[in-house]
Amino acid sequence: MKYLPAQFMFIFRGRGGKRNLRVLLRFVAVLVGLVVLYSVVFHYIMEMEGHEHSWMTGFYWTLTVMSTLGFGDITFESDIGRLFSTVVLLSGIVFLLILLPFTIIQFFYAPWIESQAAARTPKELPDAAGHVILTNHDVVSAALIRKLQQFNYDYVLLVPNPDEAARLHDLSLNVAVGDLDDPQTYERVRADRAALVATTHNDFVNTHVVFTVRGLSPNVPIVATANAVASVDIIERAGATQVLHLGEQMGQALTRCISGGDAVTHVVGNVDELLIAEANAARTPMVGKTIRENRLREIGVTVLGIWDRGHFQPATADSVVGPNSILLLAGSATQFERYDEEFVIYNVSVDPIVILGGGRVGRAAARMLSTRNIDWRIVEQVPGRAEDADRTIVGDAADHEVLARAGVQKAPAVLITTHDDDLNVYLAIYCRSLRPDMQIITRVTRERNVAAMHRAGADFVLSYASMGATSMFNLIRRSRIVSIAEGLEVFRVPVPAGLVGKSIAGSGVREETGCTIAAVRTEDGLQINPPAAMELAAGGELILVGSPESEGRFLERFAGE
Repeated sequence: MKYLPAQFMFIFRGRGGKRNLRVLLRFVAVLVGLVVLYSVVFHYIMEMEGHEHSWMTGFYWTLTVMSTLGFGDITFESDIGRLFSTVVLLSGIVFLLILLPFTIIQFFYAPWIESQAAARTPKELPDAAGHVILTNHDVVSAALIRKLQQFNYDYVLLVPNPDEAARLHDLSLNVAVGDLDDPQTYERVRADRAALVATTHNDFVNTHVVFTVRGLSPNVPIVATANAVASVDIIERAGATQVLHLGEQMGQALTRCISGGDAVTHVVGNVDELLIAEANAARTPMVGKTIRENRLREIGVTVLGIWDRGHFQPATADSVVGPNSILLLAGSATQFERYDEEFVIYNVSVDPIVILGGGRVGRAAARMLSTRNIDWRIVEQVPGRAEDADRTIVGDAADHEVLARAGVQKAPAVLITTHDDDLNVYLAIYCRSLRPDMQIITRVTRERNVAAMHRAGADFVLSYASMGATSMFNLIRRSRIVSIAEGLEVFRVPVPAGLVGKSIAGSGVREETGCTIAAVRTEDGLQINPPAAMELAAGGELILVGSPESEGRFLERFAGE
């Protein structure tokens, strides 16, 4: 009930509310006037018929007849009286059964509903600070919201349409109503005190949003996405702190996952001097042996985990390397060079990589492969879309003849890069049935399709939404979270007080959280692949490898100590 006065204030404030109130008062005045008039006429006709009634009886009769109740306890005997009763009855039908409900709904109930929606979707955040402002609810911002909720960051989603804002509010999202091109919108949500403003609309809207926000605050971090390469520079000139060309980034990330052509290491991420790499173990002497038996520790690298047909398992000394295993390794550049010297002669293939889809992601992947001196072929349905006609096969990727012309029977790996998740699942199933031994790397737009893509036979899956959300989240935390693959990241945290003085082996980090300590930074520098007996010191930093869920368990278990 304490919100009722505020809702009435919302209903009747402003020009529209005052007009509604005037109309409602006029209707009530007309209705009261009719009741009084009919009551007076009732007395005159009753006196003509020789009956006397009190004024209260006159109001009672008028209201019962107008409301069509007509109890029948008081009736006229003359024709003029019955005609008058008919007039009162018909006017009551019009005023009480038609006009009154319409008036109540139009001028009271509808504004009341609007006031309730406004209460759920505010236009102003007077006390907000250190929050994240989002301007669009798409797959990237949805993934970012999940990260913000996981790490207890406040956020607000700006929505221009009140009805859409109410719908998103009902989905348990924190929303505020406001036009994206109005500077007052960002003033009301305290953009000058925000930790980050993120906009993921098209390039034109993003430019306008960035320009508007930057005009209010010269210091607030602003991140925007860009679809076209030319838009990156324009959005930066508008004032963006960082512009994410996710199509280009996705194409580059997909190529970093390729290890199907050889058995050497391929770096997929780094945190300072620590490198994270993948290496294909197929057709090498490692197959059928445990990690301990392969004695990789003597080379200096650490096996963090093993990929097997898209399934990742943290590695232990007794983990067995299978015929389809891809090793996730941690080490320095020198250590990886020693590893490559051992395995460079195995699993060599010079056949081109097949890329299915010549869109932004596919073209970016092709350019990245060219920089690595790796041959490739693109399969694309639209002629002229790909940049290199000599290495483009025009046709349907689901056509076996088209794939044969692209060289799928000998290709060490295939990249599936279309933006349609259903099509990517379809192509993954088809390629896996054609080549059980081929490495399949694909992208998905929505995170929920990652599991389906792995079931379809993909070895590695990267999520467009997760990549964008992680890049934006890094701006908030001022840190680097490296996405190795969907659901596997490298992140760093200060050594918790509860772990100071404990050895890595006795810390319980791996057993209790699922994270692996890949490196430790101390006063002496970065210790890559630290020994299990190393004691953790105060003021140091841990570089961990694990899933976002593992990171959450680590923070929950050790951050408060």
